[in-house]
Amino acid sequence: MSGVQDGIGLAERLRAVKPSPTIAITQLANELRRAGRDIVGLSQGEPDFDTPDHIRAAAKAAIDAGATRYTDVDGTPELKQAIVRKFQRENGLTYEPGEISVGTGGKQVIANAFSATLDAGDEVIIPAPYLVSYPDMVRLAGGTPVTVACGEAEGFKIGPAALEAAITPRTRWLVLNSPGNPTGSCYSAAELKALAAVLLRHPQVAVLSDDIYEHVLYQSEGFATLAAIEPRLRERILVCNGVSKAYAMTGWRIGYAAGPKPLIRAMAMLQSQSTTNPSSVSQAAAVAALDGGLDFLRARNAVFRERRDLCVEAFEAAGLPCRVPEGAFYLFPSCAGLIGRKRPDGRAIASDVDVATFLLEEVGVAVVPGSAFGLAPFFRISFATATERLRTACDRIASACAVLR
Repeated sequence: MSGVQDGIGLAERLRAVKPSPTIAITQLANELRRAGRDIVGLSQGEPDFDTPDHIRAAAKAAIDAGATRYTDVDGTPELKQAIVRKFQRENGLTYEPGEISVGTGGKQVIANAFSATLDAGDEVIIPAPYLVSYPDMVRLAGGTPVTVACGEAEGFKIGPAALEAAITPRTRWLVLNSPGNPTGSCYSAAELKALAAVLLRHPQVAVLSDDIYEHVLYQSEGFATLAAIEPRLRERILVCNGVSKAYAMTGWRIGYAAGPKPLIRAMAMLQSQSTTNPSSVSQAAAVAALDGGLDFLRARNAVFRERRDLCVEAFEAAGLPCRVPEGAFYLFPSCAGLIGRKRPDGRAIASDVDVATFLLEEVGVAVVPGSAFGLAPFFRISFATATERLRTACDRIASACAVLR
């Protein structure tokens, strides 16, 4: 127990875990709004579109039909079959329902996988920049995150040489996220093939392939996932996905994964002792989402692309160079040119955390510092917000940069 003298003591393992920086920034922005400030929040990755009508109709129908009771722990048979169809139709991957796990959001699925497989000292390779939660989920499961810096020159992606150098006898997982959060970088089929060649030499290493942004894509090449690229790795890959991003269903909390049966059974056992089943109504809606087609995404992705290009142009003009992402709805501009300059009140900008603090305090724009994602000096914005608000944010950021001395 930690050194708490009165009340309930907290577990030692919590000392290594930090609250989510994206949620913390969002909460601070909300506090400033409640105090009367006009804040443009670009910190949270949530599409501003409504959940499509046919999905909402399916949820209403499920309620009316009385589908409001407990379900199987890790997903209804109907949803698992819809997920099996999705993987076959969209990715060319063949799974059985017994190889499918459904959880309360993608994070729970990933946390279940780590908790089911990691012992003290086991290592997980996480390319940086990364989703802020990956390292802490590893720590909570008793493992050791091994972050590998993947800079802008590498396209924010890990290459075969860097992967080879990071693998040790204690390595249990490699995490791949494509399109990636916070950068929007995508691994090509050729890049995944090169990584697969390394992984085939190290049979103790499994791969967590986080494909949650699969359908938020701007490149003509299309989406590639490792399980389809190298079938020999099939029994060592957990393919994770969900309905939150593509279908604008963040609040419905449905994530899912496909992988080897022994792991899926272990994840179900863990879930049976924590949350039990995901929402029955949300699962019915997810069936409609996965079976309902993707035509509506063309128009939405076109809007995302316009917003992306608007922000990239504005940031470049403001002296914030920014790699153009191939997917997702984030930008990760460099703020290296602002380090060492001074705010109007005389305080020095010494880090990307200082940049994010300055933008929020000075002009009311909430962004997340790149150090929260394991790589500085950058910051992340989400362009999944109304276009006019993005224009306002870009203008404010430019004006803030202009007053730094």
